[in-house]
Amino acid sequence: MNLGAFILKNALRNTRRALLCVLSVAACLFLFVSLLVCLRELTVPPEDIGASLRIAVRNKVSLTVQLPARQGPIIARVPGVAAVTPFSWFGGQFGTEEGTPFAQFAVDPAKFAAMFPDMRLPADQLANWIATRTGCIVGRDLAEKKNFKIGSRITLRGSVWPCDLELIVSGIYDYEIDSTSLFFDHKYLDEATGNTGTVGAWWVLAENAEAVPGIIDRINAAFANTSAEVRAETENAFRMSFVSMLGDIATLIGAICTVVVFTLGIVTASTMSMAVRERFPELAILKAMGFRTRELWAFILAESFLLAALGAVLGIGFAIAFYRSPPVVSAMSIYFPVFEISPRIMARAAIVAAGLGIVASLAPAIQVARLTVVDGLRTLD
Repeated sequence: MNLGAFILKNALRNTRRALLCVLSVAACLFLFVSLLVCLRELTVPPEDIGASLRIAVRNKVSLTVQLPARQGPIIARVPGVAAVTPFSWFGGQFGTEEGTPFAQFAVDPAKFAAMFPDMRLPADQLANWIATRTGCIVGRDLAEKKNFKIGSRITLRGSVWPCDLELIVSGIYDYEIDSTSLFFDHKYLDEATGNTGTVGAWWVLAENAEAVPGIIDRINAAFANTSAEVRAETENAFRMSFVSMLGDIATLIGAICTVVVFTLGIVTASTMSMAVRERFPELAILKAMGFRTRELWAFILAESFLLAALGAVLGIGFAIAFYRSPPVVSAMSIYFPVFEISPRIMARAAIVAAGLGIVASLAPAIQVARLTVVDGLRTLD
């Protein structure tokens, strides 16, 4: 018997205990990976090439407070501004579904395409959307989920705005960041509501990244001390403002990850301690045969690493397969458009597993170091 077979035989001597240990490590690492991905999605939202040029302008008091439509031309005249579009959340109900099953925004179709250069929409579909007052475009994922086709009619029952909308699908777009939303012409919303003269927010496109700070300052100053003061900020800062509403989410998820790793350490250390105690006579015999303490610790460390590695492969592998499965991708896209387990997250999970393998072997190694041949052989009875 070689050393590899010896280590494998000892690690799997108690099959039930080894299996439970591996499954515990796998379950904890699956949760650990899931938390890390959620943390990254919430605190580091994905960006396309145009994200650095886009500026969100909302009411300074609250995002729910409307802005006057007359602000649009003023913002468009600010030096460095390439395009401006209203961006109003409709929040309508679809079919018999409760709440808002997907995001719905009223925008300026002619300016919208320039705002998002990475959004792929065929030119004929864009032209059709611009020419059709009741037209709309939907994301590819949303179209597949709801079986929307070009020409499909969509009825949205107003819950935030006092009107219902009858929309016709003019185009289906592909967008890596988010393909689960619906966009329609803001002029149609104005007509349906009797032209309230308000918008939810403004989306501004800068001519270049260097102009962004100056544009933000000029827009904030243009409406300072008015009845509708605004807060202009980069698109990323605007997204992060939603995360801040949840509190210190990074600290919360970090604390949960710490608890998960601590629990995992206790499980693996307990398993290895029990396994080593059962083999005191064998370890005493190995000492008597001339094996040194560091060599015995290497055997224990190898067993601990083996169990942790098996658990890591199962946990990380299951997380990848689970979050890439079509039903889960479809369900998660509502909350996380890009829920990807990156190589860095997999590496962090693997490092945690390796660290647990070392930590779990420390207590048994100390026991073996203190074990004498006589004391070990006494346990034969």
